[in-house]
Amino acid sequence: MFIRTERLFLRPCWPEDAKELLDVFSDDAEARKVAAIPMFNKANVAESRLSQARDTLLPPLSIYLRSDAGSRLVGTIGLCRNGDDVELGYWIARPYRGHGYAGEAVQAVLRQARALGHKRIVAFQSAESAASATVLKDIGFRETGALRSCYRDGRPAEAPARVLVANLETMPQGMALA
Repeated sequence: MFIRTERLFLRPCWPEDAKELLDVFSDDAEARKVAAIPMFNKANVAESRLSQARDTLLPPLSIYLRSDAGSRLVGTIGLCRNGDDVELGYWIARPYRGHGYAGEAVQAVLRQARALGHKRIVAFQSAESAASATVLKDIGFRETGALRSCYRDGRPAEAPARVLVANLETMPQGMALA
C-alpha cells in the first residue's frame, strides 16, 4: 500500500530500510516511547521484523518527505491489532517535529483505514507524549476517560496511557476524513 499526500509519501517498510530506520531511531530517545512501533537495536533484528508477513488490513508504513532533492525518512506510522482493537501508532523523527507531518500522515492513514473497512481506531497516549495527544485530538480522536497499562519496547516497565478513539463512520466533516 502506498499513500501520497501533499508533502509526504507513505510506503511499506522493507527489509532494505533496516539500516536507515536504525540510524534514525538510534538518534532519538523519544523513539523508545512510541506506541505501536517495534524498536530495532540490531540490523539483523530489524531486517527479520521487516521481512515478516503482514496483514494487508494493518499496514506498517515509513513516512518520507517528498522534495526535489529526493526523499527523507520522517518517521513511521501503522495500524496493528491490539486485542479486539485496531491501534494506530506513529513516530516522527526529532528534526521533523512541529511541521504538521504527524497530522498529515495520520489523516492519510485514517482515510485508508476507512477504505479498508475499519470503523474504529484506537490510539494510546502516554503522559510523555502530550504533543501526540494534541495531534490526535485535532484530527478527531476523542478521549474515552479510560487508562490502559502499556508495555513498550525500550521501557523498563509498563506505563499508563490514556485511550483515545476515532470512530471513522461518524467523524465530523471538518476533521480528518472530510
